[in-house]
Amino acid sequence: QVQLEESGGELVQAGGSLRLSCAASGRTFSSYAMGWFRQAPGKERTFVATISPSGNTPYYADSVKGRFTISRDNAKNTVYLQMNSLKPEDTANYYCAARAGALNVYSNNYPYWGQGTQVTVSS
Repeated sequence: QVQLEESGGELVQAGGSLRLSCAASGRTFSSYAMGWFRQAPGKERTFVATISPSGNTPYYADSVKGRFTISRDNAKNTVYLQMNSLKPEDTANYYCAARAGALNVYSNNYPYWGQGTQVTVSS
């Protein structure tokens, strides 16, 4: 069982930066792949980024590639999402998720989810 808590979301101007954090409970964090997903009002939840349990392999949605960076600190049981060059279309509730094993881009393959943190990018 893994419990996740996101933080760091706020209102920011277009072109700005934010770093989201997701703190995980449990002693087996380093065996879980972690993912970030987002959901805008009236839209489906979509994949943003994922990272392997070791942290050596990240993978990104095309819409954020080159602007967002996912990383993790297994000693702190925390995964991060550094978001640069933010655009209004990045506005969404951002969720972190965990799954045992390899990284994955499909939300249905993640059994553990946080409550989300709101990111709003003004134009």
